[in-house]
Parts: sequence; C-alpha cells; structure tokens
Amino acid sequence: MHGPEQFRRMWNAVRIERSIPYSLFTFGQTELPYYLVVAAETAGEPVGVTKGEVSITRPAILTPDNVEPEFRGFFEQDEGDMAQFLLARGMSFPHLKFANRSGATDLVSDSVEEVVSRLRKRLDAEDEDRMAILSAPHGLGGLALIKYAVEKAVESAPGNIQELREKGFLP
Repeated sequence: MHGPEQFRRMWNAVRIERSIPYSLFTFGQTELPYYLVVAAETAGEPVGVTKGEVSITRPAILTPDNVEPEFRGFFEQDEGDMAQFLLARGMSFPHLKFANRSGATDLVSDSVEEVVSRLRKRLDAEDEDRMAILSAPHGLGGLALIKYAVEKAVESAPGNIQELREKGFLP
C-alpha cells in the first residue's frame, strides 16, 4: 500500500494534457474518450499510446446495493489496490460506476512530450473536442485514468446539482 506522500507524488506525476469542455450527464452514462501516453520503463525506449474510453454511469434508481462506487478496467492485478486506497482516504463517489475500455497499446519512438504535442495538434486541426489526452510515468496509466474520471465528476457536480434542483429532486 502507498503512503500519503508517495500517493501525492504519484497523483501529481500523472497529467491531463488536454481535457474536454463537457460535464458528466446528471442521469445515465457519460463516455469520456481519451488517448493515454505512458512513458517507457527505461529512458530511450518507445512510449505507449493507448486509445480508450472511460464510462461513468449513474444509476436511475438508488438502492443500498449501488451505494459503493465501482471501478472496472483501470489497473493491472498488481495495481488494483489503488482504487481501494483512494476510497480509504475519503474519496467518495456514491452510486457511480467507473469502467475503462482500452484498445491495444501502440509503441512510439518519440518522447511523451512529442507524442502529446502531435496528438494535440491533430485533434485541434480536426476540431475534435470530445477526446482527452492523458500522460503518465511508466506504471501509472491506471491512476491517470482515475484522476481524469474523478476530476470530471468533481467539475460536473455543481451543474448536476443544479439540474437535480430544477427537476425537483433537491430543495
């Protein structure tokens, strides 16, 4: 398990290089497509580029069975305790289901910075505003995905609460 200082360093090491300007849906499922650029284990080796999608689902009916958040597809087996670490440290996302689906990883001989720059230029040229770019040191790709999903959930909360009020679900 990781201590608070080590976790903070890891959290700060992963980056959301390019976010999307949209918030999560108040009801139902939101898809967050991304490119994840992960540094090589050894300097000079190819970096990994993975295209994938995080989906965040809010249940239509709240029950005791769906109170706890659920994280699927974010970590390899040996990194799977990261979600539990977050939850044990007070991060709470009641009723949310987080699922990650990622494709094959392409190895690219450029640096992380060069790959991120090239992806950003291409997406901007295509006016693609629904694709995020994330980057991470080797072994922290899953944490980058969690950070992105968590930040989008937090960023969306005020608008979601306002929508719940407008629909009469909150005072």
